[in-house]
Amino acid sequence: MKILITGASSGVGFEAVLDLILNSEHEVIALARSDDKLRRLFEIAKGLNPDCKLFPAKFDIVHDDYASLVSFVKERTGSLDILINNAGQLINKPFEQLTQLDFAQMLQSNLLGHVKMIQHMLPLLNANAHVVNIGSMGGFSGSAKFPGLAAYSASKSALHTLTECLAVEYADRDIHFNCLALGSAQTEMLEEAFPGYQSPVMAFEMGKYIADFALTGYKFFNGQVLPVAVTTP
Repeated sequence: MKILITGASSGVGFEAVLDLILNSEHEVIALARSDDKLRRLFEIAKGLNPDCKLFPAKFDIVHDDYASLVSFVKERTGSLDILINNAGQLINKPFEQLTQLDFAQMLQSNLLGHVKMIQHMLPLLNANAHVVNIGSMGGFSGSAKFPGLAAYSASKSALHTLTECLAVEYADRDIHFNCLALGSAQTEMLEEAFPGYQSPVMAFEMGKYIADFALTGYKFFNGQVLPVAVTTP
């Protein structure tokens, strides 16, 4: 499989890459904003599987040049079978303290950056390609909500709806879109949202779930927003 994943420098994205590269036939492009963390990812990946095909690249999904990214993908893998939109940010702040810039930042990082990524990667997606958007239980309709996460949760809810819309719009091209609304996993982002809380799910466990779903989930789902949570939060 030819795979591109964003937000690969930490948390579940980092762990998903390490699971995917165990299969030497996979070609994995890993994007993140940190050179240092990408170098660490590459070193660990090569330690786990010296024959892995991993292509890390520093890239900001909101601000960087997509023309150069398209060229990078064409040169490394030629096309894509899987796109995992995992990058994102979180602001934890009481609603009355949230500014318009806070909401704009959440929408840019958790929705519009993914919109740009999908639009630019569409011409490179093969038949039966699978686009996996990483959402959140915070944006899942009917789920428990928590103070301080209004902007974050609203942006994730928008990503969920985008997933449903694109599955319909691109059904005739055999491109599948699904969204995993993640609950807690022990990551830096969880600590930002719920300081001191310990999740029963480790980051590597959630990363493996994401990797497995990206590889096979399109056979069973399309246009679905799937809750992936055992606890609240």
